[in-house]
Amino acid sequence: QVQLVESGGGLVQAGGSLRLSCAASGLTFSNYAMGWFRQAPGKEREFLARISRTGAVTRYGNFVMGRFTISRDGAKNTVYLEMNSLKPEDTAVYYCAAGRPTSDNPGSTDKYDYWGQGTQVTVSS
Repeated sequence: QVQLVESGGGLVQAGGSLRLSCAASGLTFSNYAMGWFRQAPGKEREFLARISRTGAVTRYGNFVMGRFTISRDGAKNTVYLEMNSLKPEDTAVYYCAAGRPTSDNPGSTDKYDYWGQGTQVTVSS
Protein backbone atom coordinates (compact mmCIF):
# COMPACT_ATOMS: atom_id res chain seq x y z
CA GLN A 1 0.00 0.00 0.00
CA VAL A 2 1.49 3.28 -1.13
CA GLN A 3 1.49 6.11 1.37
CA LEU A 4 2.67 9.68 1.07
CA VAL A 5 2.59 11.52 4.37
CA GLU A 6 3.20 15.26 4.49
CA SER A 7 4.34 17.10 7.57
CA GLY A 8 5.81 20.45 8.55
CA GLY A 9 2.84 22.68 7.88
CA GLY A 10 1.54 25.17 10.40
CA LEU A 11 1.05 28.83 11.16
CA VAL A 12 3.82 31.27 10.24
CA GLN A 13 4.07 35.03 9.96
CA ALA A 14 4.52 36.74 6.64
CA GLY A 15 8.17 36.77 5.65
CA GLY A 16 8.84 33.56 7.53
CA SER A 17 9.93 30.13 6.35
CA LEU A 18 8.72 26.56 6.54
CA ARG A 19 10.09 23.24 5.39
CA LEU A 20 7.56 20.64 4.35
CA SER A 21 8.41 16.96 4.27
CA CYS A 22 6.73 14.09 2.49
CA ALA A 23 7.63 10.57 3.53
CA ALA A 24 6.90 7.87 0.97
CA SER A 25 6.35 4.20 1.64
CA GLY A 26 5.06 1.20 -0.27
CA LEU A 27 6.77 2.18 -3.51
CA THR A 28 10.24 2.18 -5.01
CA PHE A 29 11.03 5.80 -4.33
CA SER A 30 13.77 6.07 -6.94
CA ASN A 31 11.31 5.07 -9.68
CA TYR A 32 9.17 8.16 -9.22
CA ALA A 33 9.43 11.84 -9.84
CA MET A 34 7.96 13.80 -6.96
CA GLY A 35 5.92 16.95 -7.01
CA TRP A 36 4.41 19.53 -4.69
CA PHE A 37 1.08 21.21 -5.26
CA ARG A 38 -1.20 23.39 -3.21
CA GLN A 39 -4.88 24.23 -3.11
CA ALA A 40 -6.51 27.19 -1.45
CA PRO A 41 -10.24 27.28 -0.67
CA GLY A 42 -12.27 27.94 -3.79
CA LYS A 43 -9.24 27.70 -6.06
CA GLU A 44 -7.81 25.07 -8.35
CA ARG A 45 -4.85 22.97 -7.37
CA GLU A 46 -1.60 24.76 -8.28
CA PHE A 47 1.68 23.20 -9.33
CA LEU A 48 4.62 24.29 -7.20
CA ALA A 49 7.61 22.11 -7.94
CA ARG A 50 8.75 18.82 -9.39
CA ILE A 51 11.96 16.89 -8.92
CA SER A 52 13.18 14.08 -11.12
CA ARG A 53 13.80 10.54 -9.95
CA THR A 54 17.49 11.18 -9.42
CA GLY A 55 17.06 14.69 -8.10
CA ALA A 56 19.10 16.12 -10.95
CA VAL A 57 16.29 18.05 -12.59
CA THR A 58 13.84 20.40 -10.92
CA ARG A 59 11.00 22.46 -12.30
CA TYR A 60 8.97 25.15 -10.59
CA GLY A 61 5.68 26.89 -11.07
CA ASN A 62 5.96 30.31 -12.63
CA PHE A 63 4.89 32.22 -9.55
CA VAL A 64 7.37 30.50 -7.18
CA MET A 65 10.04 33.00 -8.27
CA GLY A 66 12.91 31.49 -6.33
CA ARG A 67 11.13 31.40 -2.98
CA PHE A 68 10.64 27.61 -2.90
CA THR A 69 13.18 24.81 -3.26
CA ILE A 70 12.39 21.14 -3.78
CA SER A 71 14.81 18.40 -2.82
CA ARG A 72 14.76 14.67 -2.11
CA ASP A 73 16.61 12.19 0.06
CA GLY A 74 16.64 8.69 -1.35
CA ALA A 75 17.97 7.18 1.85
CA LYS A 76 14.94 8.47 3.72
CA ASN A 77 12.37 8.12 0.91
CA THR A 78 11.47 11.72 1.57
CA VAL A 79 10.90 14.80 -0.55
CA TYR A 80 11.11 18.30 0.88
CA LEU A 81 9.82 21.73 0.01
CA GLU A 82 11.71 24.62 1.54
CA MET A 83 9.59 27.77 1.49
CA ASN A 84 10.95 31.23 2.21
CA SER A 85 9.56 34.77 2.21
CA LEU A 86 6.09 33.42 2.77
CA LYS A 87 3.10 35.62 2.01
CA PRO A 88 -0.51 35.45 3.18
CA GLU A 89 -1.49 34.35 -0.32
CA ASP A 90 0.61 31.21 0.19
CA THR A 91 -2.03 30.00 2.64
CA ALA A 92 -3.32 26.67 1.34
CA VAL A 93 -3.25 22.93 1.81
CA TYR A 94 0.01 21.59 0.43
CA TYR A 95 0.18 18.16 -1.20
CA CYS A 96 2.98 15.97 -2.38
CA ALA A 97 2.58 13.52 -5.22
CA ALA A 98 4.53 10.73 -6.89
CA GLY A 99 4.37 9.87 -10.55
CA ARG A 100 5.94 10.16 -13.94
CA PRO A 101 5.38 13.71 -15.17
CA THR A 102 7.65 14.84 -17.94
CA SER A 103 10.07 17.67 -17.34
CA ASP A 104 8.37 19.80 -19.98
CA ASN A 105 4.95 19.35 -18.38
CA PRO A 106 5.76 18.90 -14.69
CA GLY A 107 2.44 20.20 -13.37
CA SER A 108 0.18 17.78 -15.19
CA THR A 109 -1.80 16.26 -12.35
CA ASP A 110 -2.89 13.26 -14.40
CA LYS A 111 0.74 12.13 -14.59
CA TYR A 112 0.92 11.69 -10.83
CA ASP A 113 -0.17 8.29 -9.54
CA TYR A 114 -0.17 8.84 -5.80
CA TRP A 115 -1.07 11.77 -3.58
CA GLY A 116 -0.66 12.60 0.08
CA GLN A 117 -3.43 13.78 2.34
CA GLY A 118 -2.08 17.32 2.54
CA THR A 119 -0.75 19.61 5.23
CA GLN A 120 -2.16 23.03 6.04
CA VAL A 121 0.05 26.09 5.72
CA THR A 122 -1.32 29.34 7.08
CA VAL A 123 0.57 32.60 6.67
CA SER A 124 -0.56 35.50 8.81
CA SER A 125 -0.08 39.13 7.84
